[in-house]
Amino acid sequence: MSDPTQQAAAAFPDEVVTSAPVRVIDLPGGAGRFALVTLDNGFDHTKPTTFGPRGLANIGAALDQVQALAEAGEIVAAGVTGKPFIFAVGADLKGVEVVTDREQAQAIGKSGHDVFRRFGELSVPTFGFVNGAAMGGGVEIALHCTYRTISSGVPAFSLPEVFLGLIPGWGGTQLLPRLIGPDAAVTVIVENSLSQNRQLKGAKAFELGIADALFEPADFLEESLKWAARVVRGEDAIERATFSDEQWAAAVARGREIADSKVHGATAAPYLALDLIEKARTASRDEGFAAEDDALVDRIMSEELRSGIYAFNLVQKRAKRPAGAPDKSLARPVTKVGIVGAGLMASQLALLFAQRLSVPVVMTDIDQERVDKGVKYVHEQLDFQALKGRLSGDKLNRLKALVSGSLTKDAFADADFVIEAVFEEMSVKQQVFAEVEAVVRPDCVLATNTSSLSVTEMAAKLEHPERVVGFHFFNPVAVLPLLEIVRAQKTDDASLATAFAVAKQLKKSSVLVKDAPAFVVNRLLTRFLGVINEVLDEGTPVEVADGALQPLGLPMSPFVLMELVGPAVALHVSETLNAAFPDRFSVSPNVKRLVAAGKRAFYLPGTQTLDPEVEALLEVGDRPSSAEEVRERALSAIAEEIDLMLQDGVVAEAQDIDLCMILGAGWPFHLGGITPYLDRVGVAEKVAGHRFLPVGVASLPA
Repeated sequence: MSDPTQQAAAAFPDEVVTSAPVRVIDLPGGAGRFALVTLDNGFDHTKPTTFGPRGLANIGAALDQVQALAEAGEIVAAGVTGKPFIFAVGADLKGVEVVTDREQAQAIGKSGHDVFRRFGELSVPTFGFVNGAAMGGGVEIALHCTYRTISSGVPAFSLPEVFLGLIPGWGGTQLLPRLIGPDAAVTVIVENSLSQNRQLKGAKAFELGIADALFEPADFLEESLKWAARVVRGEDAIERATFSDEQWAAAVARGREIADSKVHGATAAPYLALDLIEKARTASRDEGFAAEDDALVDRIMSEELRSGIYAFNLVQKRAKRPAGAPDKSLARPVTKVGIVGAGLMASQLALLFAQRLSVPVVMTDIDQERVDKGVKYVHEQLDFQALKGRLSGDKLNRLKALVSGSLTKDAFADADFVIEAVFEEMSVKQQVFAEVEAVVRPDCVLATNTSSLSVTEMAAKLEHPERVVGFHFFNPVAVLPLLEIVRAQKTDDASLATAFAVAKQLKKSSVLVKDAPAFVVNRLLTRFLGVINEVLDEGTPVEVADGALQPLGLPMSPFVLMELVGPAVALHVSETLNAAFPDRFSVSPNVKRLVAAGKRAFYLPGTQTLDPEVEALLEVGDRPSSAEEVRERALSAIAEEIDLMLQDGVVAEAQDIDLCMILGAGWPFHLGGITPYLDRVGVAEKVAGHRFLPVGVASLPA
């Protein structure tokens, strides 16, 4: 290892070291001897293989053996594969976090290139046998090989670096566009990354031309070796396409449009990646790899990347061990679920519970037509999944049989978990719970999907308020992974533990929150939407108010978010919060007018053009603000609200605020949720008088 690499290794004593044993095997049909390198960190598939300084050194040592065998004429080809179910998932991000200077950062890029490029520069052909999940550097090590096969069972294949605030820095931006074309490379490197880190399945990677052959998982290595033998013997020839200058230019232009629409220039990563893809058209390998090294240094030493890694760790680690959750041994089994309501949200819940828990789910509503409509929705969604090939005929029939409807809550008598998803009115929800309590067992958990109302007040008139929990999903239920689990004043540990256990079965990420108005996500979104509505009411033009936060790279603008949520829902939540905190939360007269007129959006459908009918409704003042003033005001409001929420113990730590905003609102990794950004730009210090996170957490070390 070079000196900077040794320094990086010394700074990273906890590296889970990947080994790279070499075995020489006979190819089928007498094609010759083959050296196979297997990437393995010594753990099962639950701890995927990654690359740190020592791991890269081990791969380099393995390639020394392979090179010696090739030079001695003892092998005709070489290859690399992974341990069961895992190929490799890239650089160990914990190693990146400990980098403190540019020299170490340069060493990370150069050491990866120096090792990986050898797979493409041996005197014999090389094969990447992608047997399992492959991401980042795992994809890049395969790209350096002459040929690739992939298993149809690969569940996740991606270059996710841009999503984190990085760039593919070990050959990805140079090799992939030359292999599959610049347009497809833009899709994989930029578009997929900026679409919530969309993954490719094995078959799609093959379809794109990343892999040359696709085999079933059961005999993947055997079939890959047979195919390699045919290639070595010249029986299978692989032709590579070439791409015109016009194709390169069009692809990069499309990539810039995607980046602009997704992040609005808020993070440099996608634009750097596009510059590198463009460079790949004419650069030599040395030039291209050197450019990747330079870009990687800039990214590693950026605050954005530290925020991205922080966000990644929140989602991958903290979300799986929710702070404050009771001992899971207290959880009671759930063998039947009741759902009060049969509207769209309730129907989405019924579908999710049936699919994830595989237990009977009963929906109730006030008339048969609504009940039938809710059950029909679930059945139609299941039919659609079967048509897509996601469900077998038997599984389809079993799931349909689990979902039923009833006009009476007596159907909940043997339920273990009942959740209400009715109109957001306290008296209605209290009545529902009273009716449910009259028929269910004393240990049945009663859950509410309320987005803003007090769970404690909802449970106050019940005989057993200790079994009531908040169980707040985000819409669309199937897409957004967050569940805010609310502990009311009298909620007991067993009911809360059951709620967390159910959430895990539903494959949701849970955060424990205090029973405070609108909890976390809706409270913060309403606070910042309130500022946007206030400046509009004061006379700021719609386009200025709506575009002021664009430099943050949020997934959608405030008024588009309001359209998604629904102005009536947004108004209801703002009224709830105004009643609780009138000094900080206002109710916009213009939003009231919008709701009264039955309007669901500021803009004409599919455009950013203000609806003339909405424009006619608006009554505004004569005190317009600039975009910068609006942005400063909104960020200050968010910082103030976060500080108050943390003082009040709404969540355990600032990390839980960020986790909620990432998973419930889709706020980007480059912001780290939101508190790292507020620390980075100085708003936290200015408003709260302190950082939300210590220096070195989601930021560069002091």
